[in-house]
Amino acid sequence: MVTVAKPALRADARRNRARVLEAAEEVFAAEGLGVPLDEIARRAGVGAGTVYRHFPSKEALFQAVILERIEQFAQEARDLLGSPDPGAAFFGYLQRVIDQCARNKALCDALAESTGLGFKSEADSDLQGGLADLLALAQSAGAVRADIDVADLRALIVGCLAMDRYAGGAGPSKVVFDGLKA
Repeated sequence: MVTVAKPALRADARRNRARVLEAAEEVFAAEGLGVPLDEIARRAGVGAGTVYRHFPSKEALFQAVILERIEQFAQEARDLLGSPDPGAAFFGYLQRVIDQCARNKALCDALAESTGLGFKSEADSDLQGGLADLLALAQSAGAVRADIDVADLRALIVGCLAMDRYAGGAGPSKVVFDGLKA
């Protein structure tokens, strides 16, 4: 089977796509998926046709926004692997993920899906791999219990987000983090 590469986007098309993604992330974070694509186009300063050229549906745009954020989480995890204090790196990273997801309704909803994204992707695998590596380093340093795995962490993140919603942002992750410590 021969795979045909997609042509590279022109500079203006790349800028427009980035503006649409940025506007969509802000709108989805604040208001969820109920926002029409026309409103996202207006906030991005582009026409609706530009949005549809890059993203044929709202679901495709949402997926792109979530994938971009998950890729950022995965990259941050990889960047922390050389940290001199694996325990502090692990807990700081986990807190940042929870804090960012708590402020982003769409991301929170996506992480609550059974697969972590509602769809499988390379970014999701990268995130799980980075989280597993950070966890292993923190466990090796004696900062995290040895009987915790990545599936436990994913469930705990979603649980912290649910607790945060229920408690009105009271920051329940401290109790969870205490339970993770060796």
